[in-house]
Amino acid sequence: MNLIALVNNNDEIVGYEDKLKVHQDGLLHRAFSIIVFNINNEILLQKRASTKYHSPGLWTNTCCSHLPKNQRFYVYMRNRLKDEMGLDCELEFKFKFTYKAEFPNGLIEHETDHVYFGYWNGTPEINPEEADDYKWISIKYLKKDMNINPENYTYWFKEILKENDYFAF
Repeated sequence: MNLIALVNNNDEIVGYEDKLKVHQDGLLHRAFSIIVFNINNEILLQKRASTKYHSPGLWTNTCCSHLPKNQRFYVYMRNRLKDEMGLDCELEFKFKFTYKAEFPNGLIEHETDHVYFGYWNGTPEINPEEADDYKWISIKYLKKDMNINPENYTYWFKEILKENDYFAF
């Protein structure tokens, strides 16, 4: 069983539940999204693995996951970044938001998403269980493509880009 943190509307942990049940029942839970920039101020995107239980094959932020039971949030985020993308960098909290989205396969993502930024240069080594591909992309081109092809991007990544001022440059 893969237990993840359930939270209340104040983002306080109130318990743990199996990840699949959380997404079947649409329970509010804690998540994180990491966005890594390079020296050219480009964002490192990953294309979610085609085997993912929801949003397979869509472009999204560098790394994302949920807080498992008995894990320290920051340490776990860094470990997930290493596991998914084969890179490590310092992460800085920027903002959080709560959303709820239903997916075509019946699963529901209802989470308080903590967004962190990092800076790193290099070539990632993606984990094929997590990602099918990656690319570095300018914010300008990303926003243009997201407006033209919104179906190619995850719901939460679109929300991250539209709900804040961090991507206004």
